[in-house]
Amino acid sequence: MKLTATFRIALRALKRNKMRSILTMLGIIIGVAAVIAMVGVGNGAKAEVEAQIATLGKNMILVFSGSMTSSGVRGGYGAAGTMKIEDAEAILRETPGVTLVSPEIRTSAQVAAGNQNWYTSVLGESEDYFEMREWEFTEGSSFTDQDVRSANKVGVIGKTTAQMIFGEEDPVGQIIRVRNVPFRITGLLKSKGFSLGGNDQDDVFVVPYTTAMKRLTGATVLRGINVQAANDDVMTRVQDQISSLLRQRHNIRPGHDDDFTVRGQQDIAEMATAQSKTMTILLGAIASVSLIVGGIGIMNIMLVSVTERTREIGIRMAIGAHGWDILLQFLIEAVTLSSLGGLIGIAIGFATAESISHFVGWPIMVPPVYVIGSFLFSAAVGVFFGLYPAKKAAALDPIDALRYE
Repeated sequence: MKLTATFRIALRALKRNKMRSILTMLGIIIGVAAVIAMVGVGNGAKAEVEAQIATLGKNMILVFSGSMTSSGVRGGYGAAGTMKIEDAEAILRETPGVTLVSPEIRTSAQVAAGNQNWYTSVLGESEDYFEMREWEFTEGSSFTDQDVRSANKVGVIGKTTAQMIFGEEDPVGQIIRVRNVPFRITGLLKSKGFSLGGNDQDDVFVVPYTTAMKRLTGATVLRGINVQAANDDVMTRVQDQISSLLRQRHNIRPGHDDDFTVRGQQDIAEMATAQSKTMTILLGAIASVSLIVGGIGIMNIMLVSVTERTREIGIRMAIGAHGWDILLQFLIEAVTLSSLGGLIGIAIGFATAESISHFVGWPIMVPPVYVIGSFLFSAAVGVFFGLYPAKKAAALDPIDALRYE
């Protein structure tokens, strides 16, 4: 029998039982749709995290004060002030591959101007901080190296803080009080959005770190040090050199824990995306179970179909159809059900991912390999689970099939 005729017979058989065919496809549709939606949203979340990591700047290495052990109690970064200005200067001076360094002081304070006030984050940084983070200015400019050396009362304001205090008025050149200390605003920062931790990066007031230490906090140690490497190729080597330099400067003996933490931009990205990657794999695996269940459903229905159409199979064999023709017909029916279910599932998966993306604010990213893979897998499910019923139909004895009622 011609292949085209076998296709027509198979499709005609599916059309006779439209509702059953649709219900049979449902497992495949749900499985493929779930895989596409979960992969799309998961990759979108990963891309969003990577975009937020990029707001740190290029080739950034963060050195945090802390990670110490005292009286048997271990603390994470920030648990103890172990970094000094001299450490930052040594990193810039003695570490090949380091281009810029910014010591960091971080605190929170009430800032006010006129009759308006706002509680915001106050950062003490060097004049190179904005270049390191590639933070552009909407108005004005950064404070200078001279401001840092003289601990001048100047600062740069973030967009959110500026709007809360000055509204739509230009803040550059105006005076803002931080803990009753007057600061002159030299620049307004361009918006950077939210950080990985969900904090508004624009809700900030940045001042020279020397000013923050002398006039705001009275601190003698740093919260950390921001370091920029020359390029990606030297990142790992620079991290190792910084660790060795600080261990030497802090007199840390071999076998003892560091009293600081060094994290490269890539390390932070990997830690931040690890959870979303795990969840994507887990949800994708769970969704794949639906495909297996859908395949079992196809096999079940095809077995029922073989029983229902035993007499029809006997008639076809009696008029010249071979076992191969019967096997191919039932295999085509199974693959058609699974493949069509796969295509519908892909469409529903994209629609679902778009809907989720609209609510969570993430982009959706479904690599073509997942789309093609989902379709091929659904077709393979049809072949795998349709083969046994097809073989059973092809193995029927024509005489017994004709007598079947």
